[in-house]
Amino acid sequence: MSAALDRDAMPYRDCVGIAVFNSTGQVFVGHRKSEGDPDQSAARGFAWQMPQGGIDDGEDPLRAALRELHEETNITSVSLLAEAPEWIYYDLPDEALGVAFKGKYRGQRQRWFAFAFTGQESEIDVHTPAGGKHGAEFNAWRWERLSRTPSLIVPFKRPAYEKVVEAFAEIPQRFA
Repeated sequence: MSAALDRDAMPYRDCVGIAVFNSTGQVFVGHRKSEGDPDQSAARGFAWQMPQGGIDDGEDPLRAALRELHEETNITSVSLLAEAPEWIYYDLPDEALGVAFKGKYRGQRQRWFAFAFTGQESEIDVHTPAGGKHGAEFNAWRWERLSRTPSLIVPFKRPAYEKVVEAFAEIPQRFA
């Protein structure tokens, strides 16, 4: 971390996170592309995550979640299951502070939503999401147990994912 940067004076970036559950109660995880991705500089092999993205100025978090889901996965066939009861925060590691998020933020403040996937898997397209209108953020995807997601994410985001698992822990049982 640069001596000129004061972590405590930097804001959090408002963001949404999306847990999409399939008919067997597993969640969508995407494998992050690494080219130019500051998250991957600290990843050391932990490249799987659920979709997430920034909330635009004045944008409702639920609308942001649906937009980001489409922009990253092409998924639009979903039904809202739950919203996490509070914002979930994570801080960037020192080596990414001042680099990631154009150097403006200390981390993210995320509002998480859980959705049931109601479409066909053929709808999912991480290579040319939204008909190619957005660049691919993932190079692969799969379904995974929600409880395993903290072990797949970059270590600095692990406590946030543990809170997501706690918030949505009962959802996989609904599909049993």
